[in-house]
Amino acid sequence: MARMPQPSEQEQLHLTPQPLQPATPPRHATLARAFDAVAAQYAAARPGYPPALFDAIEELAGQPLAGARVLDVGAGTGIATRLLAERGARVTALEPGAAMATELRTAHPAIPLVRALGDALPFRDDAGFDLVGYAQAWHWTDPARSVPEALRVLRPGGALALWWNIPDPDVDWAAEQEARIARRLPDYHSHSVAPEAADLIRGLGLGLRPVSRVLHWTRRVPLDTHLAMLGSRSYFSAIGPAAAAPVLAAERAALHDVFPDGIVEEAYALNLTVTLRPPAPS
Repeated sequence: MARMPQPSEQEQLHLTPQPLQPATPPRHATLARAFDAVAAQYAAARPGYPPALFDAIEELAGQPLAGARVLDVGAGTGIATRLLAERGARVTALEPGAAMATELRTAHPAIPLVRALGDALPFRDDAGFDLVGYAQAWHWTDPARSVPEALRVLRPGGALALWWNIPDPDVDWAAEQEARIARRLPDYHSHSVAPEAADLIRGLGLGLRPVSRVLHWTRRVPLDTHLAMLGSRSYFSAIGPAAAAPVLAAERAALHDVFPDGIVEEAYALNLTVTLRPPAPS
């Protein structure tokens, strides 16, 4: 009898269960989908992450990224995906948004891409990932679903890493900008999930011990890039270009006083939370 061809590693891992619907309020889900309208802008203007982030992930996870099997959930346009791959990780990207996924596939055609939700990962139990990462994305999930899903596909001792670039609240101009935007946009949401991630995970009652760290870094970009970054946020994209334009114009005027040379020094507090899957019983 002829030997049947063996499936690839990706085919072995990938299952096709019926996807769960995100257990989030309808408005929350609408904002999450708004990124597809600004996918190219998101790819061009959003900040990346400093090398210190990946050093910290390796330290807290207790393993190098080089050679690690990593699942990048909510990968968006592939900003973290690329940086993880450059550290030598074997990355699989997972992104539900069609336009965001198109940007990722165009920029990184060699990286496997799966269209799915973090609340219903389409991989078999004990799929053996060394790291499940969420870059700017975990707040769009239901922790009661996404954390058990991550644990399910991690190897024993593997790590769940969550991280966010947050406008540094200790930098005056950044804090003032956030306050102005909050006054102008009724759907503005604060960044409270990032510092609360560890408490949310502990509150699930799974006996997990998350560890958090905050890193501070800056990048210098032209004012137009900074405004494009703001416009790629969900609460801007959800209201559409016409409604966003006067708010962004007001920000342009305000920032000219702070950065008269037209170069904005964006300041970020990078919140990282790492949780290990308990090792298998001996």
